Amino acid sequence: MFNQYLVYLVLVLTLVFFIWGRLRYDVVALLSLLSLTVVGVIPGDEAFTGFSHPAVITVAAVLILSRGLMNSGVVDSISRGMSRINKNQTLQLGVLVGAVTVCSAFMNNIGALALFMPVAIRMARKGSRSPSIYLMPLAFGSLLGGLMTQIGTPPNIVISIFREETVVGKPFGMFDFTPVGAGVALIGLIFIVFLGWRLIPCRQGRVSQEDLFEIDSYLTEVYVPEGSKFAGKRLLDLGQVSDGAVVVVGHVRNKRKLPFFSPYRVFEKGDHIILQANAEDLTEFLDVTGLKLTASKKLSEADLSSDEISIVEAVVTTNSILEGQTVRSLNLRSIYGINLLGISREGARLSARPDRVRFRAGDVLLLQGRLEALREVMTTLGCLPLVERGLKLGKPRRYLPAATIFAAALVLTVAGLLPIQVAFTAAAVVMLLAGFVSLRELYESIDWPVIILLGAMIPVSRALETTGGAKAIGDAIYHASGSMTSVTVLMIILVITMLLSNVVNNAAAALLMAPIALSIAAGMAVSAEPFLMTVAIGASSAFLTPIGHQSNTLVMGPGGYHFGDYWRMGLPLSILIILVAVPLIMFVWPL
Repeated sequence: MFNQYLVYLVLVLTLVFFIWGRLRYDVVALLSLLSLTVVGVIPGDEAFTGFSHPAVITVAAVLILSRGLMNSGVVDSISRGMSRINKNQTLQLGVLVGAVTVCSAFMNNIGALALFMPVAIRMARKGSRSPSIYLMPLAFGSLLGGLMTQIGTPPNIVISIFREETVVGKPFGMFDFTPVGAGVALIGLIFIVFLGWRLIPCRQGRVSQEDLFEIDSYLTEVYVPEGSKFAGKRLLDLGQVSDGAVVVVGHVRNKRKLPFFSPYRVFEKGDHIILQANAEDLTEFLDVTGLKLTASKKLSEADLSSDEISIVEAVVTTNSILEGQTVRSLNLRSIYGINLLGISREGARLSARPDRVRFRAGDVLLLQGRLEALREVMTTLGCLPLVERGLKLGKPRRYLPAATIFAAALVLTVAGLLPIQVAFTAAAVVMLLAGFVSLRELYESIDWPVIILLGAMIPVSRALETTGGAKAIGDAIYHASGSMTSVTVLMIILVITMLLSNVVNNAAAALLMAPIALSIAAGMAVSAEPFLMTVAIGASSAFLTPIGHQSNTLVMGPGGYHFGDYWRMGLPLSILIILVAVPLIMFVWPL
């Protein structure tokens, strides 16, 4: 009984820290695991067995296969073809959300969303509409798609393996989730396309890059005059003089644009320099350096680009190395060779100096750098391009081989010839050997915080079960339900899991609720499958907040959404899912 209370205490603190958000969820999960191990609830030799769990291996393999499919150009070609859809908004939404829903059933939600976001933004700009109309439906579609297959989302993989270990000795199959998941996804898709988007506040001012960042308002052209003490100085020296307040974004010598990103580039007499700065900082800078203003035409993005230099609009993803950092702390120019021209948060340009702003997930950045280096740099930083400007996410197209490798893994799993973790790991290795993913991309494609979270929380979930904690909670819910029907109990479980997944990682929600659902099923002396399926649906239905799922966070900045915007469409969608999912579960998985 004492160990049971210790588990309750640690789980309550874990949830508090998850919701607080000051520590990342993988760190919180590790602290939870270590706490229960130190006090002896989890034996020391079992503390890290979660990292060898089939669910952890499967999630990692699916993420690698998703990168391979992206690099092959399979989904990218679909997204480019969709950009030619006519201007009918309902048709555009239907095709966009439908495509991301289907793709998310077989690949990582974030990967599918990342491929279709540029298409959605391009459609919005061509139609002079706000991207907010398209991006939240797109994010919600990626979540709905994950409901349809075993590999669609980590909670499904967790629940599948959970069934094998605790119920019938056999996991859910690849398409066991499809009858319920596809039904829920279809109804959700219809709601989003025809009604849901109308509930989203239309955030204006996002139809063009120029409107968003007002580049020309911050650009000034100066030149190095005769006798200037700045002649012969390096770009590095200029940065030290301005203390980051003034940024060089262009360099012209003898009417020719030069690449300027080396901090050791030397300026000469007569050179023209394009600076990014506000009026106050610029005046002080000119006084110190002796540079002179030119009688230049109004400057714009075109003056900052060349055959070698490009500008790209990108969004900061969750778990990016940029989170919590500043331009100065990361030395973006000296280490990565890129300039930050502007930052937008929730649809508005931040007026503070870019070098002093701490990045958040969902921030939209305007980056300038060498064209050939931008893709690699953005991958390293954890950013995704929003508008294609000669920047390609994929490698040369090899649709058929990549699709064949993926299909083979599916067939081996469905036919029962290999366990899912073995089949998909083998497919990931073949993707590597076939050149669809490099060794570096293989490790970069794995969402390591999620892997750490799963590996740490699996033993914690077991501890909740072995100490009798799950049974006690399940009995309490069962007795509280009194004379309620099994349908009502399933609804209660679904609602609790949904609410939990809106504030903690969805895999953690599944791991915490699965043993409780099993205990309730045992107390009612009914089949466990409908209860596990209910947890799976609830864990992937995080539609109320931007922090419930990475897809929601990713569209927050580009869509200009506020925290409270999500529930406007998310709440009716959640209610609709409850009304549709429970009857479907009862029909497909009878008690």
